[in-house]
Amino acid sequence: MNALARMSELLFPAVPHVATGEAPGGLAAIADPAINLAIWQRRLSPAVAAAAGELLKGADGDIRLTVPAVQVSVALADALVAAGWPPVPALVADVAELARLAAPLMQTHAVDLRLEIVTGDACRKFHADYVPLRLISSYAGPGSQWLSNEDAAALTQGVPAEQLEVRQLLAGEVALFKGRLLTDSPIIHRSPPIAGTGQRRLVLVINPAPEGCC
Repeated sequence: MNALARMSELLFPAVPHVATGEAPGGLAAIADPAINLAIWQRRLSPAVAAAAGELLKGADGDIRLTVPAVQVSVALADALVAAGWPPVPALVADVAELARLAAPLMQTHAVDLRLEIVTGDACRKFHADYVPLRLISSYAGPGSQWLSNEDAAALTQGVPAEQLEVRQLLAGEVALFKGRLLTDSPIIHRSPPIAGTGQRRLVLVINPAPEGCC
């Protein structure tokens, strides 16, 4: 675990419905009915971090794919070329590996994938997703923010978000968010508000593809 992750855990003690670990296998904890968020506390390799920085400087918009998880590498590489984005083989390989990791946990063979340059406040309100599971990872820029179940309940009772313990993923960390289609106690989260700051984010989102797709 890196220093920022250790500092975060000191500021915000662990909560029982969130599983954290330093290995990708820890994401499998999301199958536990008591867990609604699983976080792989990883650090990006220098090659992947450099590729993310290259995209932040040389790309805009997003890339969306719905493909079998085993075909993500080729499909994403082709989509980057078609969109005029810089070729970044290290990042493509990493996204493909995350898709292969996520698919069995989502009990699907195909995925909906979005790789997006974010410059504003999309999804800035705290919410739960209408999906079974969603993988989110910020390759660059601030990560997604989330609330403990206790703070989420306080939010629904009218307590302002500014008075809650808003927790935040670090760049490079990989999180599986349990949504409303899988549990009555989904993880409540939002995109970090960055409008007007000049910050840019490179965010990966993976959902299970619609049934019967691909």
